[in-house]
Amino acid sequence: MNYDSLKTERDDMVRDGAGQDAYRLPGTLIDSDHPEVAAHARRVAGKGGERDRALHLYYAVRDGLRYDPYNTPMRREAYRASATLAAGHGYCINKAGLMAALCRAVGIAARVGYADVRNHMTTERLRELMGSDVFYYHGYTEVLLDRRWIKATPAFNRELTERFGLKPLEWDGVSDSIYHPFDLSGRRHMEYLAYRGVFADIPFDEIRDAFRHYYPRMTRAQEVMQASGLGGDFGAEGAAEAARQ
Repeated sequence: MNYDSLKTERDDMVRDGAGQDAYRLPGTLIDSDHPEVAAHARRVAGKGGERDRALHLYYAVRDGLRYDPYNTPMRREAYRASATLAAGHGYCINKAGLMAALCRAVGIAARVGYADVRNHMTTERLRELMGSDVFYYHGYTEVLLDRRWIKATPAFNRELTERFGLKPLEWDGVSDSIYHPFDLSGRRHMEYLAYRGVFADIPFDEIRDAFRHYYPRMTRAQEVMQASGLGGDFGAEGAAEAARQ
């Protein structure tokens, strides 16, 4: 498979042929019908309008689950929204899937999208494991509000951004929430390179196989990962490196 051939300049290409109804229904990995997911969604979303409920869910996923790029096993069951919620941590792909599941659980249409981004603010350890500073298939959520698909990126929790010296990524439910190009000191942070399409459910097989291609060392480790994970504290790594700059 030539994974570079799956890149596109469009951010709205429907790659799985899903119809609009699919964005409100449970998926295999976006398991919005899981009892814990549904209960959490109702508890967090509150009783307001769709935008207010979506905002409550965004901030709950952004800050309630620690960003951790090391310790999600590269196994299908680990990418279920219910598994991410139970773990209390994740990275962009499974946190975006969780937000989509929570939105659907309270009747708000949502889907997941992917982009390739160059991350200028990763850590030395993660860059070494990945062998690159390009994050292929960076995940975000698209939420349907007022008949418009609006991007939301609940990946980096506030505590992490503070440790890295980054702006926390806010969302107002009206405009797209995508990564800032620069950090608080004016250094390059995130550069969007290409898109990979939007999906009704996390395309796990495609992402796993692409990661085997782009990140062979890290993916091999995550496929055989034990309960202890790969270890490491991404936030502490980032804070230490930011202090040296």
